[in-house]
Amino acid sequence: MSSSGLPAPTTRFAPAPTGRLHLGHLANAIYVWGLARQGGGRVLLRVEDHDRQRCRPEFETALLDDLDRLGIAADEPSTDDLRRGPSRYRQSDNGPLYAATVDDLVAAGLAYACDCTRATFAAWRSEHRGSWTGPGCPGGCRARTLTIGAGLGIRAALGDGDEAWVDELRGPSVGLVAASGDLLVRDRNGNWTYALCVVVDDLRHGVDLVVRGEDLLEATAPQIRLGRLLGRPAPPRFAHHPLVRRPDGSKLSKADNATAVGELLDAGRSARALLGEAAARVGLLDGPRSISFGEALSLLG
Repeated sequence: MSSSGLPAPTTRFAPAPTGRLHLGHLANAIYVWGLARQGGGRVLLRVEDHDRQRCRPEFETALLDDLDRLGIAADEPSTDDLRRGPSRYRQSDNGPLYAATVDDLVAAGLAYACDCTRATFAAWRSEHRGSWTGPGCPGGCRARTLTIGAGLGIRAALGDGDEAWVDELRGPSVGLVAASGDLLVRDRNGNWTYALCVVVDDLRHGVDLVVRGEDLLEATAPQIRLGRLLGRPAPPRFAHHPLVRRPDGSKLSKADNATAVGELLDAGRSARALLGEAAARVGLLDGPRSISFGEALSLLG
């Protein structure tokens, strides 16, 4: 038990190897390890490489190397464990698990093939002067009972309404389950989606505290509902933290090479300086200054 009386949490740091780690990842690491430490919990390292078109082995190698250079280590697995080969903590090594989950949803009548594209949704938006919202999809694919196969997506029918939770950082929160239609769990390229994989992984890895950026707030309600359908009656706790943003207010992205952690380290910046900058960029410090990782975690109280 933690000092708060709640069970010691298990959370995860889960970068996607679609580019290099940047300051936003450092800010997330501060919140992940900081909230885990507050509760006397543990941190898992998970490689979220479900997107086979965008993820690259060289990016995974770089992110593992960058974590080592920064001195940031998860409780399980180690970076060396992930380097050794297949792992239950790398999504691309666990495709059969996601496939079996979707097969179960299909068998239960809760998932169906969908041939809607972005153009389908755009056409609906143009015709109806508003985006599709609520259960289903513009093409009415569930009722058409398409045969699941190559070139078609798969959607989970989660129902309507909303889900509420008490966010660890934002307080009482609520979100629509089908704000933009039924949840896509496999895309047209055959990739299992983020929404599916994180729910399956958090359940099988025992993750009961999800710490992530506020840009994923809208993903929370459908993930809570999907988890319930997969046999998780009580959802994990959620904590959505501020994002590191560019001067124009837009979200920092991996395409912004100026903030790639490895390149900044190569250029002579210290890990302490980068941690201090990341902390300042999300309001944990009044201004950038060099701090250790342990000092950064203490900023959360």
